[in-house]
Amino acid sequence: MNRIDRTFQRLKKDNRKALIPFVVSGDGGEETTSRMVLELEAAGADLVELGMPFSDPIADGPAIQRAAGRALGAGYTTKKLFRILETVRSRTEIPVVLMGYFNPILAYGVEPFCRDAARAGADGLLVVDLPLEQLAALKDPFQTAGLHSILLAAPTSGPDRIERICGKAGGFVYYISLTGVTGTENALNLTEIHGNVRHIKSKTDLPVVVGFGISRPEQVRDAGHAADGVVVGSALVRVMERHLDSPDLFEQARLFIEGLRAGLDSIESGGEGSLPRAAAV
Repeated sequence: MNRIDRTFQRLKKDNRKALIPFVVSGDGGEETTSRMVLELEAAGADLVELGMPFSDPIADGPAIQRAAGRALGAGYTTKKLFRILETVRSRTEIPVVLMGYFNPILAYGVEPFCRDAARAGADGLLVVDLPLEQLAALKDPFQTAGLHSILLAAPTSGPDRIERICGKAGGFVYYISLTGVTGTENALNLTEIHGNVRHIKSKTDLPVVVGFGISRPEQVRDAGHAADGVVVGSALVRVMERHLDSPDLFEQARLFIEGLRAGLDSIESGGEGSLPRAAAV
């Protein structure tokens, strides 16, 4: 069984929500990324998204663009991504989803990429700029490699498109809580989020997670009510950016994730309680 499926089954049994942080592969170096995954898991992460740096990240905001630029400037390659994955997988069974753009995958070769990603330890792949209509290009390589195809649904996705997304997705459906690029800090429309998540869940048995624009414990709690998990990306990347050259990098990341974990767990406890203050983002 794919590690993503196994993790969501366990979380459902335990009546808990998935916390899914995102980090950019190679930001700070290979060892920093591989150790960061372990620290995130220890702090309460259930899955991890590894961003694949790309020179033209059209869906990403400034924080992730800067992180990708740092990684590329330090010599990031797809081979190094797989080396990071192998290191992570030798130390933990936490599910890892690769998130990025189609061009580097195409340059590497679609079938070799899927094969090598799975061998290195990836469990799913989210290709941000690959339209649903072109997903067939990845279907067979995905299935052969045993990778889940993680698909995005947006507030602008109509009912017909939602049904098609649900019919083709694997692992989980990723609902984008805001239109625009990652790291957007507009107020979350919780009524819209909860309504759209419930609609998606009515069309699929897959878990549905929410991401984009979520950075604080109370946002994690509020956005996660109707969903099966929450993704936090740009906010963590900003924490890392501020502390990359500091000896307390991993401590700061851990404290940030622990705060978000408490926010998410407050849903199960049935109340707001006293949420810890996450590190400034």
